Amino acid sequence: MNKTLKEKVKQLPDACGVYLFKDAGGVVIYIGKAKSLRKRVQSYFARQLDGKTQVLVSKIADLEFRLTPSELQAELLEAALIKERQPHYNIDLKDDKSFPWIRFSNEEFPVVSVCRKKKTEKKGEALYIGPYTSADLLRQALKLIRRVFGFRSCRTMPKVPCLYFRLKLCPAPCAAKISASDYALVVAQIKLFLESRHQELIDKLARRMRELSADRKFEEAALVRDQINALAAISSSSTSTVALNELEDLRNLLSLKKIPARIEAFDISNFHGTSATGSMVSFLNGSADKNNYRRFRIKTVIGIDDYKMLAEVVGRRYSRLLNEGRLMPDLILIDGGKQHLAVALRELEKLGLEIPAASIAKEEENIYLPGKDAPLHLDSDTPALNLIRKVRDEAHRFAVSYHRLLRKKKALLKK
Repeated sequence: MNKTLKEKVKQLPDACGVYLFKDAGGVVIYIGKAKSLRKRVQSYFARQLDGKTQVLVSKIADLEFRLTPSELQAELLEAALIKERQPHYNIDLKDDKSFPWIRFSNEEFPVVSVCRKKKTEKKGEALYIGPYTSADLLRQALKLIRRVFGFRSCRTMPKVPCLYFRLKLCPAPCAAKISASDYALVVAQIKLFLESRHQELIDKLARRMRELSADRKFEEAALVRDQINALAAISSSSTSTVALNELEDLRNLLSLKKIPARIEAFDISNFHGTSATGSMVSFLNGSADKNNYRRFRIKTVIGIDDYKMLAEVVGRRYSRLLNEGRLMPDLILIDGGKQHLAVALRELEKLGLEIPAASIAKEEENIYLPGKDAPLHLDSDTPALNLIRKVRDEAHRFAVSYHRLLRKKKALLKK
């Protein structure tokens, strides 16, 4: 592996999602899903592989990944991306008839079901979406979709509505409870969901809800509103939704070019100038990434001088990343005031680095930004401030815990 790829593999989160391998030309050559992205991707480079997989690995020059809140979402996203990108090494998944598909029958009110693709079926008899790798996950997905968008599952249309209508799992086309055009809209919405185009689907539903409200069809508008809420819950967990809101708010607050996916934060801890330590915590997509935490024993500063200690720690951290050719963070946070931020910026300048940075003072929780004399004052419930606090508090906790450990070791040596 090249250095950049090696670092990306090392920094992959221990979380569910989809990974995309690219060749030297940036072309996606393989797409896979994983319960743990880090463990799954590392396994490609840490074990004996069969011939075909060895050829694949030899061509990997870069990778990217997409986080998902569940294995189910990873399953759907993997299939959608394979269909979109057509990667060469996923050819088996694209063509093999043994994999499960979702089938839409070619009728006025299509039946939606999970099946194996029939070789004998005539062209136009049905529309298939897939394939997927897990029939169990696919059936779970269809159950979730059915709770949001009721659909027909009976092979023969009954004369009266069945139990599924009373459970709100079918709109009962058998009893003319839904028109063919409205049912076609439901089918289109299911397809968007299966293609992982969640935001596009939610936007379409939001427009539909506004149209219904404008026509004073409030009961129907309320049903669409419930669909939007259910989709939001399915497509992203509450934790990841909060984190995304916080990151987006922080991006806007600091006028960053992109969402700060990787944040590194520094704190200095000492007791009357003894056992001085520095800490750095790392957050990925709004959550603590403890595998990338770092501790620093202060080596060059004697006495109490937080500024010099901070300069040493920041300088050591990023000179090492530079020397090793590793990826830089998207944002640096400093526990301190305006002068602390200035010290960190000077160290970055010495190294020729331009990394967005900010600091937060403990007392008033003022936020200082480069080039601004006056600090920012944010409301206590601001999403960006909640994230900054979380990162700052974790950096402080980590620094204090290391400092206490060193003091304890020193006390034991004196006995």
